[in-house]
Amino acid sequence: MSESINVVCPHCNAVNRVPQAKLGAGPKCGKCKSPVLTGVPLDLTAANFQQFVGRNGLPVVVDFWASWCGPCKMMAPVFSQVAHEMATQVRFAKVNTEQEQMIAAQYGIRSIPTLALFSNGNEISRQAGALDAASLKQWLQQSI
Repeated sequence: MSESINVVCPHCNAVNRVPQAKLGAGPKCGKCKSPVLTGVPLDLTAANFQQFVGRNGLPVVVDFWASWCGPCKMMAPVFSQVAHEMATQVRFAKVNTEQEQMIAAQYGIRSIPTLALFSNGNEISRQAGALDAASLKQWLQQSI
């Protein structure tokens, strides 16, 4: 029997226990029956940030961005692509710093885009500036 980890549903925020060996098998939420590993970055707000970042057994990378930021717009498709490719290894999320100023302030975000990697609710690594897909994957693999 494989070890299970917590995976927060991006649809209803329920915490699901999923055997690690079954992460690639498209696990569904026990509460809402939606897929829990969508491969799509989740937009985080004050309402779901702590639950998603703190309760996931997988590392969570958060892209702090703003709609007026050119490098943020340039990196968005790369972030989405890598989210799809690494869906069973890392959870991907985005925080709009214009709408969620309290979260940005709490984590001392001074430039955007800034990527913060969390494990068990604690920030373990940070990267400022836009990255291409290879650099993003390399940073994540070195950091987790």
